[in-house]
Amino acid sequence: MTQEAPIIGLHPWLATPPGRYLAAWEQARLDALVGDIFGFHAVQLGLPEVDGLRSNRMPHRWLVVGEQGDLAVERPASLSDDPPADDNSAPAATQPAPVAAAVLCDFDALPFASQSLDLVVLPHTLELARDAHQALREVERVLVPEGRVVVLGFNPASLWGLRQWFGRWALRLGLAHESRALFLPRTGEFIAQRRLRDWLRLLGFEVESAGFGCWRPALRSQRWLDRWRWMEPTGERWWPVFGAVYMVVAIKRVRGMRLIGPAWKRAPAPRASPAVATHRHHHRHHHRLSSGR
Repeated sequence: MTQEAPIIGLHPWLATPPGRYLAAWEQARLDALVGDIFGFHAVQLGLPEVDGLRSNRMPHRWLVVGEQGDLAVERPASLSDDPPADDNSAPAATQPAPVAAAVLCDFDALPFASQSLDLVVLPHTLELARDAHQALREVERVLVPEGRVVVLGFNPASLWGLRQWFGRWALRLGLAHESRALFLPRTGEFIAQRRLRDWLRLLGFEVESAGFGCWRPALRSQRWLDRWRWMEPTGERWWPVFGAVYMVVAIKRVRGMRLIGPAWKRAPAPRASPAVATHRHHHRHHHRLSSGR
């Protein structure tokens, strides 16, 4: 009987049945979300397996990776330098431009000017970052006022998180091997959504929307994951906060700043109200005549 190799990183874990199930859910939610976010510059930090900017229409988009090994990960076609050669593709006027080549840098020191980006996507980036607080501060620095950040992360308060918690204790007690004890990647620190909200609030962000997904149990087999497909609509309705993954969208707010639109029409100058004639003298003369009686 062959022994399974331990899963220690996020990239190899995404090739497993639960990893593909998670990536498919995140890709669908990102496609529906970022298509309605407009601007000029967008960046995705990490996780090349999920094309978070695929449906976005911004003219300038980049993929930033934090490790040299991430450059070797096979990326979707829309993340390549050249547009896909397809005669049946959408016209150039409506088809989003391809994402530029990957940029290799540290997430806590981004090579972008302050207030230069309109959208930043963080798919499990904070969990794997060397310093999650500093990485989030860098995101706040490079975002323009009213810019958006999209954060995806594992939910510790879920069936998957509970399975991982028991697995870590089994490893500490020597009751199981790493390949069977841990269900999720070992690297990184899972951040609860409430904790993330506090971090965002301290940096001046306002949470616009939040949601959970992936309610199936922590199963390794694709066949068993398919059998528990009925838990998706049930979990979304009855226990939504126990999804295995969450997505938070926040807007950067700047105090004392108010965005106004262009003045297409000048407001007309207020006209002076016409003078109203009074008859005070007439009333006074009438009062004297009445008194003389």
